[in-house]
Amino acid sequence: AHIAIIGWACTTLCVVSYAAAFSHGASLSACTDMMPRHLTAQLHSPSNNYVTVHTNMSFYFPGDKVPVTVRSTRDFMGFLLQARKVSNNEIAGTFVFIPPGSKLLTCFEDGDTVTHSDKALKRNLSFVWKAPDQPIGDIKFFISVVQSYFVYWAKIESAIVAQ
Repeated sequence: AHIAIIGWACTTLCVVSYAAAFSHGASLSACTDMMPRHLTAQLHSPSNNYVTVHTNMSFYFPGDKVPVTVRSTRDFMGFLLQARKVSNNEIAGTFVFIPPGSKLLTCFEDGDTVTHSDKALKRNLSFVWKAPDQPIGDIKFFISVVQSYFVYWAKIESAIVAQ
């Protein structure tokens, strides 16, 4: 009986500490594929989500600041947001405004990615992305959203923003 209790306690502590590691944002290991590194998490199809990511601009110029809005019909806890070049899927630009409950990450350059900084429930978020000063071509915004530790949607995409 003691061994069973000790085993249960160790398992519980491991899972809780692993979950706590992501309560303050995605890890850098998610930069490339935008997938949460949760144990036994269930990926849902990006086409069957309740989250939209969009901007009110259909084109931009180098150095422009582009507002980005994330809207959800349900609460979610975590997210990872990036802008990527349509031509080669590389992360591009930097975020210059982020909402409370979020923080900047450095995947390839300072501030090129945004993630959550707490487990508070979120629905509507506003960001501002700054295009690089040199032309990079058309871009899309991508967001991965974690509804709960076990349920997430990866790489929900915006419409193309042309350069």
